[in-house]
Amino acid sequence: MILAIDTATQNASVALYDSRQVWAERAWNSDRNHTIELMPAVAAMLAGARLTPRELRGVAVTMGPGSFTGMRIGLSAAKGLSISLGIPVVGVPTLDVMAQPFSDQRVPVCAIVHAGRGRFCAATYKRVRGVWSRQGEFRLVTPAALPDGVGDPTIFCGEIDEEAKKAIQTALGEKAILVSPARSVRRAAFLAELAWDRLAAGAGDDVAALSPIYLHQVQERSD
Repeated sequence: MILAIDTATQNASVALYDSRQVWAERAWNSDRNHTIELMPAVAAMLAGARLTPRELRGVAVTMGPGSFTGMRIGLSAAKGLSISLGIPVVGVPTLDVMAQPFSDQRVPVCAIVHAGRGRFCAATYKRVRGVWSRQGEFRLVTPAALPDGVGDPTIFCGEIDEEAKKAIQTALGEKAILVSPARSVRRAAFLAELAWDRLAAGAGDDVAALSPIYLHQVQERSD
């Protein structure tokens, strides 16, 4: 059994998972209350599944990009559990988690999360020769720059507010496939799936070296 923790943005999620099933999962809008809400949510989830922390065999955590405070809280909690319980921890990029539910799609997927101060973190994913992977680097952009570089019909998922939605639709028209809010919820169960093989093998990241992914410079439109 592994615990997955995602507090990379205001939208938080936790899950209990093994290779057979998702034992429990919760997603909520924390509104910058991660510090006081995260561990009670984990404790309640363990209690509901009739488990104790000692039964955990690993921890998965989103490592960004995302909000500065949210990432630090999630990583601190995951590292603390790893050290106190003697179990491995694996960090997974936030946007990899956001895009994972769409990995069976034939068109590219642009995953988006809030980065604060009117900015967004984004990355594009697609299948190349049958392999699902991220294409290029993570981007830190203003809403107007979210459609940049998109030429083919593309699925947009994640934390897309009205300003971002308008910018995408105005620039791309029918090429923009905007998924519903329900399908844009970032779920810790997908984080757990991405980390499962490494954690099941006991092959975690270096706790001391595991650090957030920060994006610093906003890319502005050139027009």
